[in-house]
Order: sequence, then C-alpha cells, then structure tokens
Amino acid sequence: MTMPASNKSYLVGLIGSGIGGSLTPAMHEEEGSQLGLRYVYRRIDLEALKVGASALPDILVAAERMGFNGLNVTYPCKQQIIPLLDELSPDAHALGAVNTVLLKDGKRIGHNTDWSGFARAFERGLPDVSLERVVQLGAGGAGAAVAHAALQMGAQALTLFDVDASRSHILADELQARFPASIVRAGDSLADELARASGMIHATPTGMAKLPGMPLPAELLHGGLWVADIVYFPIRTALLQAAEAAGCRTLSGGGMAVYQAVDAFRIFTGLEPDAERMFAHFQTLLPRE
Repeated sequence: MTMPASNKSYLVGLIGSGIGGSLTPAMHEEEGSQLGLRYVYRRIDLEALKVGASALPDILVAAERMGFNGLNVTYPCKQQIIPLLDELSPDAHALGAVNTVLLKDGKRIGHNTDWSGFARAFERGLPDVSLERVVQLGAGGAGAAVAHAALQMGAQALTLFDVDASRSHILADELQARFPASIVRAGDSLADELARASGMIHATPTGMAKLPGMPLPAELLHGGLWVADIVYFPIRTALLQAAEAAGCRTLSGGGMAVYQAVDAFRIFTGLEPDAERMFAHFQTLLPRE
C-alpha cells in the first residue's frame, strides 16, 4: 500500500555511458512512491549526450544548480569523479571508487554501495558457504568492491585474476595491506586455483547482453564450488547456467543490483527503504526468459 504523499521531493540521477537499460531508476522511483515521496530519478547518459567522462565537472555543477539531491555513478566515472568531490566515506576512500554521491549543504560526498550491496546479497543468497579459498575473476572497479566485501565477510584466502595481470597484482597488494589477517595474492594458474577453491566470484563484464560469452572454460567448474556473478543483465548468465550444470550453488548479480540501490536510497533520503519490497519489484522488471 502506498503511503500518503510527503511534502519532501527528491531529484536524483545516474551518470554513466550506455545506461539506457539500467533498472536502478525504476527501483528508486517505485520505492519512493511506496514511501509516499515525490521521487524522480533521471538518467544522465554520456553516450546519448555524446560526451565523455571529461564532462563530469560541468555535469556536477549543473546537477547542483538544478537542485539534485544525489547521483549514482557507473562506468566510466567511478574513479574519475573522486577529485571533484569534497568528502569520501571511509569505504569509498579505501576502494578508490565512488558509485553514490550525496549533494547536501553545498558539499559533494562520495560513497561506495557496490561492496555493501554485494555483501548483503551474498549473505542473503549463499548464507552458509565456505569462504576458505576464494578465486575472483576481475580486478577493476567492481572487482575491487566485491573483493573488499569478500574479505570483510571473512574470506581466508583470496586469489585474483585479471586480463591485465598488473591490475590483479596492484589490487592484491592493496587488499593485503587492508586485510592482513587474510592471504590475498594474484594468481598464476586459474585451473590449479579453482581445483582447490571453495568458491568463485565473477567480476568482469563478460556475460552481459552486450558482451556475451563465458569468462573461463566451463570444464574448470566443479560441484565443490559456489559461483557468484555480478552481471545481472541477463539474470542467468552463461556462467551461471554452466555452473548449475556442474552442480555448483550459484548467486546471480540481481541481489547486488538491488542492495546497492537500497543503500544509495538510504544515503539520498535518510529514510530506510524496504529491501525485500525492492527485491520483489526488481524481479518484475527483469525480462521473461
């Protein structure tokens, strides 16, 4: 049941490139409506505007002048926006990536809800799995967030792989310094590591509708692994289908997409959204397979 309308209105937006298919605006607007708010969420698509991340300074000034309460930020702006902000939350500072900016009292405050969104989704979808030996594919911005989450949740050993080997080494060193009680390193042989692993996190764009395919040979998957994907469009990626066929427990990227939105909504409004209601609404937005 929708609550009575509030006098308070919210204007927020998403900055990114090629974001026409994002389900975040619909999730935010529906939850705002359920809470009785006047809540408008706009896409600011760099691709549609024919500009690059270099337009970020102008976009931020324009958003402030137009009274935006906050902005979500996605590829390719999560790192580039940081020098333009006044403050960073401890998590955003540690990760060197921002996906949520609160515009309040003339200040731009950067947060990262990617890592917390992944952690909440993981605890909901794979609550009792072993985090003894985790392999992660992808060491970019999203990879940094979910690796942080895995270690925060208690991963004892985390091995990183990336097509850019230097990136996996740099991230491993950063995470090892931040989580000295765990073992974090860049991997050499994916086959060897997966054979010994208790679970695998996939944090690359491979498998998205616009980048279909598998991030690894299917024969490396085995029933002793759980597999968590951060891709949610499509919700059942080729990787998850192959993992299920191999007997793995799996987690789609849908939960992360929902819970990062839950946490961002709270930052923008100061109100507690209903996470289960947002999750149920998200399911209705997915294309039927």
